[in-house]
Amino acid sequence: MDIKTATALRRLRLVSAPEAVSFLLLLVCSVLKRTTDFNAVPVMGAVHGLLFVLYVIFWADAWNRARWSFGTGALYLVLSVLPTGGFFADRRLKRETEDAVVASRAVGEGAVKA
Repeated sequence: MDIKTATALRRLRLVSAPEAVSFLLLLVCSVLKRTTDFNAVPVMGAVHGLLFVLYVIFWADAWNRARWSFGTGALYLVLSVLPTGGFFADRRLKRETEDAVVASRAVGEGAVKA
């Protein structure tokens, strides 16, 4: 894995968990808006919207650089619209990145032929 691909995956990982948290907080704020006088939906909506746009931009970059199959790319996009999907995306991206690092080290040491 080259450095640009690793960076794209890292950026996607860095925004996936905060995007999931902001989605959950937006849901809580929506419930509070309906049940109390507390209305933080405009603020949380803007925060979540920004994080979601960043997630989609970083997802597109990672899909392009990592050369994911259609199914893998679609999975990461679907995970962004599920309330806790960002946490699953983060965990899966971490595993994928670690596997790529192990594979590149094995190739670099000559244990496996490229």
